[in-house]
Amino acid sequence: MADPGKMEEGLAHEENMEKKGDKLVEQQQQLQEQQQPLVKQKTKRVATLDAFRGLTIVLMILVDDAGGSYARIDHSPWNGCTLADFVMPFFLFIVGVAIALALKKIPKIKDAIKKICLRTLKLLFWGVLLQGGYSHAPNDLVYGVDMKLIRWCGILQRIALVYFIVAVIETLTTKRRPTVLEPGYSSIFTAYRWQWLGGFVAFVIYMTTTYSLYVPDWSFVVSTDSETTQYTVKCGMRGHLGPACNAVGYVDREVWGINHLYIYPVWQRLKACTHSSPSSGQIREDAPSWCRAPFEPEGLLSSILAILSGTIGIHYGHVLIHFKGHSERLKQWVSMALGLLIVAIILHFTDAIPINKQLYSFSYVCFTAGAAGIVFSAFYILIDVWGWRTPFLLLEWIGMNAMLIYVLGAQGILPAFVNGWYYKSTNNTLVFWIQKHVFNNVWKSERLGTLLYVIFAEITFYGVLSGILHKLGIYWKL
Repeated sequence: MADPGKMEEGLAHEENMEKKGDKLVEQQQQLQEQQQPLVKQKTKRVATLDAFRGLTIVLMILVDDAGGSYARIDHSPWNGCTLADFVMPFFLFIVGVAIALALKKIPKIKDAIKKICLRTLKLLFWGVLLQGGYSHAPNDLVYGVDMKLIRWCGILQRIALVYFIVAVIETLTTKRRPTVLEPGYSSIFTAYRWQWLGGFVAFVIYMTTTYSLYVPDWSFVVSTDSETTQYTVKCGMRGHLGPACNAVGYVDREVWGINHLYIYPVWQRLKACTHSSPSSGQIREDAPSWCRAPFEPEGLLSSILAILSGTIGIHYGHVLIHFKGHSERLKQWVSMALGLLIVAIILHFTDAIPINKQLYSFSYVCFTAGAAGIVFSAFYILIDVWGWRTPFLLLEWIGMNAMLIYVLGAQGILPAFVNGWYYKSTNNTLVFWIQKHVFNNVWKSERLGTLLYVIFAEITFYGVLSGILHKLGIYWKL
């Protein structure tokens, strides 16, 4: 018979070995979890980013398609700021926020630079394709552009430039900043001083060029079916901030050529240009010659200062990364937003630097960035702090597929596709029929009908479409 004491001793030894084995397996699992790359780790998504991005797309569709009926929400003809004038800087602001969050997930600088360059080229391609004159959506069922008249600048091209500069600075300075912030309100500014230096360089280039560059007289040609007329604009000055002789327009005429600029500038709605002001209308016979001239609202010099909008946006992203408490984040965001608004208001109402979207003036940068900061903070409180996501689901869904809705809705590609299926006449399509019979005739007003059509047949439709795509896990990202 076996010794009972030895049997018990053997069983105890086996039990200890099993425990040691279990501990070893557990330690190996913990080690594997720690060694997993950061890219694969899922972090809690901040819904405010998608909702804010969706709001920007919605604003663009609203002002583009209803602005003709409601001139007060369309772009300001020159100085001032309307609802439409918030769209571009809101885009750049949220691009900056997204850069801070996206690039921290890519551990290798080489991979990040490759991704930045590829995305920049995609944005440039789609920008030229959609706004260069090739697409005539949604009303004209034709395509193609005369390369002598192609427009090189546009919304996506400006976003591409700002994204490239801000993202490259963020990537190349990864090892130059501390991982943990020092105590104090200004510590986040000093930690990311290279980003602010990039914004300051853009500010200096813009201000120096705008106020010191000499703008000579210039000419342009207007061609119609019956005749060709040449006009001359008298300038010979520096630091002018009016439509005719500003340095922003002069730089674009010299760099791109006057035939490659936007031919329907909003200044045509000024009282000096039309009796229909602030709405669009026929050019007055006694209007100054520059009323008929082209002007690029997304030009080179103005896009350089737009880098500052992206810089402010990435600062909000840095706050989101480093400050984990709601109150700490909101303190940083709101205080900066209020400071920017105060600076803008002082500059504008003292006539030092008027708020001007066409010139992308410094006061315009401050005013729109401050407004973006306030709206972003308000969304953050409502959605991420209080948890009120349901009322903002349409915006959130649109924001998740922002590029797709921009192409389909804001650039009119989907309506153009529908208009391609017409009956007898190109004006007899489903889109025109819905707008006329469901909205205009029912409400006995083309103006109100247009607004309701945009809200329900466009914005609500694209929101529901985005929601369906979200449920299916379909996203289009560059």
